[in-house]
Amino acid sequence: MTATASAPARANEIHLTRLYDAPVALVWDAWTDLEQLAQWWGPRGFTITTKSKDLRPGGSWDYIMHGPDGKDWPNFARYHEVEHHKLLVYDHGATSTDAKPLFHVTARFRDVGGKTELDMRMMFASAEEAQQSRVFIKAAGGNSTWDRLAEYLEKEVTHKDVFVIARSFDASIETVYDMWTKPEHIAAWSAPTGFTMQFHDVDLRPGGHGFYSMTNGQFTMYGRAEYIEMRKPDRIQYTQQFTDEHGNMSRHPMAPTWPAKMLTTVQLASEGPSQTRVSLRWEVFGEATDEERATFAMAKAGMTQGWTGSFDNLEEQLAKRAAH
Repeated sequence: MTATASAPARANEIHLTRLYDAPVALVWDAWTDLEQLAQWWGPRGFTITTKSKDLRPGGSWDYIMHGPDGKDWPNFARYHEVEHHKLLVYDHGATSTDAKPLFHVTARFRDVGGKTELDMRMMFASAEEAQQSRVFIKAAGGNSTWDRLAEYLEKEVTHKDVFVIARSFDASIETVYDMWTKPEHIAAWSAPTGFTMQFHDVDLRPGGHGFYSMTNGQFTMYGRAEYIEMRKPDRIQYTQQFTDEHGNMSRHPMAPTWPAKMLTTVQLASEGPSQTRVSLRWEVFGEATDEERATFAMAKAGMTQGWTGSFDNLEEQLAKRAAH
C-alpha cells in the first residue's frame, strides 16, 4: 500500500511512517497502556521500567531503558498535546525533569481501511543534531522499536509469532521491486554479511523456484525458494527452506531445531518519487514443533542482525545503480 502523502521532512527532522494491520484503538492502547508498552518499546533486547506516567497535556512519562549489556538509560518525556486515538505531541529524550529534551515528537494515528497509519516526526534543534541521531539510531538498532510494535500487534490480532523489519531506501518503488525480483540483483545483495550468493537453478515467477548457495569461502549452505506471489510493484511472497547440495530438503546446518520452512512476505510502499519503504515479515510456514517455534521466537535479535546486513548491501547496490 502506498504511504499517504505528507509534507517532506525538514533537514532537522527524522520522519517515519508505518502501516500496522490493526485498528487505531489497538495501536493507541499499545502506545499508552503501560503493560502493553513494556512488551515492545525500545530496540530489540531492551526492556523498560516506568517510574511514572501521566498521559495528559502537561503530564509526563518518566522511565528507564535497560540495555542488553546491563546499561541503564534514563528517559523523560513531557506531553503537550493528547488527542485520543489521533495525536501525541511531546518533548522527549531528557534524562530528568529539569534536563533539556533532545527532540520534539509529533505522532499521528490514522485509520486506513481498518489498518493504522503511524506518521511520526522527531524535530531537533539543528540539521546536524538530526543527522547525529540518525547515525546513533541506526547503530543502536532503534528502528527495530517499530518492528517490535508490528510483531506485538500481530500477536494480539492473530496470535501468530512473526518477525518484522522495515527500512526506507532512496530509490523508486519500481527500482526496489527489480532488486527483489531479478536473480542477478538478488544474488548481489541478499546474502548475510561476509557471504556471497549464487543461483544454480532459477525460475523467478509465481509458481517458480530458485535453488541457490551462500558461501563465505570456508562454509557453504544451500537453500530453495518457492515463489507464491509477485505483484509488481509492491508485493512479493515466497517460502524458503534449507537443502543439501543436490537440492534435497535439509535442516539448518547450525541449528537443527530451526523450523523446516519459512514464509517471507515483502511489502513495498512509495514514500515519494525517489524513496521506498520495504516492510518484511518472516514467519514459520506449515507444521512445526513447539521447540522449533521457540527457536524462531528466541532468534529475532540474530534475524535483525542478518537482515540489517543484507539491507546494508541493498543500500550499497542501489547507490551504485543511482551513480550510473
